[in-house]
Amino acid sequence: MPNPSEMSNSDTGTENAPRPSVSVFARYIHGWSWQAFPIGMGTGAVYVTLAGLEDRFNDLTAIETGFYFINMALFVTNVVTLLLQTILYPCQAWRLVRDPVKGVFVPLIVLSFATIIIGTVNYAYPSGHVSAGFIYALFWVYVLFALLTCFPMIMIWFNKPHDLMHFTPAYAFLIFPMMLVGVVSFNVLRVMDASDPRGLGVLLVGYFFQGLGSFMTFFYLCIYVIRVMATGFLEGHQANGAFVACGPPGFTALALINLADHARKILPSRGYVTENAGEIWYAGSVLAGLLLYGLAVFFFIFGVLPYWFKLHKNLNEILGCWALTFPNVGWISITRLMGDIFGIEFLYIVHLCLTLAMVLTWFTLFSLTIVAFYRGLIFKSKEEDVLKDVLPGHNEREETDIPIVADEERVTGAMPMMSESWTRPEQR
Repeated sequence: MPNPSEMSNSDTGTENAPRPSVSVFARYIHGWSWQAFPIGMGTGAVYVTLAGLEDRFNDLTAIETGFYFINMALFVTNVVTLLLQTILYPCQAWRLVRDPVKGVFVPLIVLSFATIIIGTVNYAYPSGHVSAGFIYALFWVYVLFALLTCFPMIMIWFNKPHDLMHFTPAYAFLIFPMMLVGVVSFNVLRVMDASDPRGLGVLLVGYFFQGLGSFMTFFYLCIYVIRVMATGFLEGHQANGAFVACGPPGFTALALINLADHARKILPSRGYVTENAGEIWYAGSVLAGLLLYGLAVFFFIFGVLPYWFKLHKNLNEILGCWALTFPNVGWISITRLMGDIFGIEFLYIVHLCLTLAMVLTWFTLFSLTIVAFYRGLIFKSKEEDVLKDVLPGHNEREETDIPIVADEERVTGAMPMMSESWTRPEQR
């Protein structure tokens, strides 16, 4: 039987045992989050807006293709890293999905996939690397991917109450993938013949999900306006989320006009509805698109005017700033489209200026994101947080030494998200 002195020495040795070290690689894997996908989406926004330019030069397609490959590289990096996180730190992966704030970013993987499909239509299909049948298959993969991602996340998110006074338009990310079905649909129809019977299915499914996503996101926008009326303009990291409000009206207008343009060819080719159904749809869509275009521009101005005064200029909040890119693609593309429809040359100039601003914004944000990543301000967990998930007894053993970290701050090293509802202690 050990004597008391031996037991005391044993306890002392346990308490003085060195803490296991955590590699930098492990801290990044543990700290990765779903908010990495907006970087790829912002990259996709660049080549989508560049593709709409009226005046093109020889090397422009090569530049767009370069951004397309960067987007795919970012997508693969994010998917692989989050997969490693799921395998190595399943508790952390599940924690991110269930989190009421970080969980809204999970569907962004589907939106990032949508930008890749659009890039494939623009660059891989014309060069003969993929066929129209492959693009058609990608469309149904996207629809299935959106459903399998959105509805589980909707069930998880709506299973808990949420404070509407902390609401931001970024919460609509739960619906965005279904709304973008219409945008993916008209891009897929570009490579399909109007007489192809499969085209009608793509057209109708695009309209179906565009209606579902548009109306649901508009409900979110109503809540957003109510929140601003109650609390004033969004402040700090949430100021970035104000630009997400441009997405639903902009992308809806873009989808309606382009889908109706294809309906003008698809419906008459097989005698659907009436002979003039396609033209009627198109005329109505142009009117609706013009109305929605005005709403999207208003939300952009509504977000940009107070932006610089409300934003916290902290490098650890740089990921939220990527909302300046992809939500604005819809109404920027509509600017060019309205120029085509009504023959207004001035809109081509406006579209060019907006596209150059998009490219400049991308280079600025990408550079700052690299700096933040290099300094460990984003995507990097604390050693204590990694050890809590690796060693079951670590939390209890160092309970008095490890500071308590809120769930909203834990994964990314206290990095605020664009739609987080927490506030700093001094602000409470």
